[in-house]
Amino acid sequence: MYIRHKLDNGVRIVAEQINYVNSISIGIWVKAGSRNENMNNNGISHFIEHMLFKGTKNRTAKEIAGSIDKVGGQLNAFTAKECTCYYAKVLDSHFDIALDILTDMFFNSIFSENEIEKEKGVVLEEIGMYEDSPEDLVHDMLTQTIWSENPLGMPILGTENTLKSLKRQDIIHYIHENYTSDSIVVSVVGNFDKEYVINQITKAFSNYNVLNNNKRTSVKPSFSPKHTHKEKNTEQAHLCIGFNGMELGNKHMYSLLVLNNIFGGAMSSRLFQKIREEKGLAYSVFSYPSSYTDCGLLSIYAGMKPSQLDYVIELILKEIDSIKENGITEEELHDSKEQIKGNYILGLESTSGRMNSIGKSELLLDRIYSPKEIIQLIDNVTMEDINHVIGIIFKNDKMGSAIIGPNKSTILK
Repeated sequence: MYIRHKLDNGVRIVAEQINYVNSISIGIWVKAGSRNENMNNNGISHFIEHMLFKGTKNRTAKEIAGSIDKVGGQLNAFTAKECTCYYAKVLDSHFDIALDILTDMFFNSIFSENEIEKEKGVVLEEIGMYEDSPEDLVHDMLTQTIWSENPLGMPILGTENTLKSLKRQDIIHYIHENYTSDSIVVSVVGNFDKEYVINQITKAFSNYNVLNNNKRTSVKPSFSPKHTHKEKNTEQAHLCIGFNGMELGNKHMYSLLVLNNIFGGAMSSRLFQKIREEKGLAYSVFSYPSSYTDCGLLSIYAGMKPSQLDYVIELILKEIDSIKENGITEEELHDSKEQIKGNYILGLESTSGRMNSIGKSELLLDRIYSPKEIIQLIDNVTMEDINHVIGIIFKNDKMGSAIIGPNKSTILK
């Protein structure tokens, strides 16, 4: 049973009580991510996430970290393309401490000029580390290629140039424009007293009345079926192929999840069995869907010897042709649904996993699906649904790619 409560200022609270656990997870979600940025301030959402840990009017950065450490809890945050989340997981008896620290960071961060300059160095190192990980970087290259004209294609970390140019007033302005009360969801899952927790969160957030009536609406990106190659003297060639996918809330989303599981989303999938197990050409090969509020992407990744690049691409394209021509079997359909249900149910055993699930769903979809509803949606996927999704996704004129390695592909041009 979910608790959904909306404050007068637009802040939403979503909560789920689990009385048999000893923990509680709290997340403050903001509908602001790299998609809200532009070419001049790219990376600012992620940088603000870092800065909220660097000191408030009441605590130093060390005191913020120590307050959670000394009660054995976890305090962290992440930035995505459409949201940012600040969260804590503690014993249920330490709920007040976690809420106090999170809200202190959220409302009272001072953004000292000195700390801003120091943290720029930290994030520049993070960007450098990312540049040295081609198996991660190639996924960003793909989105920058296929959505080159839209902020959704920009990297979450930003670039060296945009980061160096950030000033304190840019940060303050961005927060005022995007950290609005109607863009905030507080998500709580664990063992707690409902009335007490709702009252404490209400008390903490009810005076936050930051509104922006001139907020820009996101422009839906247009998929560009382009191919790009970054020449780098790496031991492996890193390949990412992308197809136009499905937006959050699409009625065929669970059909796509089932299809992806069969195609490349699991160790028993066709891609893994063919390219790794049968041919021994790649250690890592997989596919995964990404969904946003108005669009989506199905990505296929493989890392292999540069000399095997074109052969692996051929095998991937053959598997796509095979699934388009012959579809899937009833056994694959049944097994994939069972596997997805099993993974989903196992994930529900974590309070932080549930907090993430209901917080993101409320923030981006304005609704929460119960476990029973999700299991039913998976069970309802039919062979007809799968064939429909195959026809929607695997279109050669809606395919882009990115490659990092010493050689170009002679197939993807």
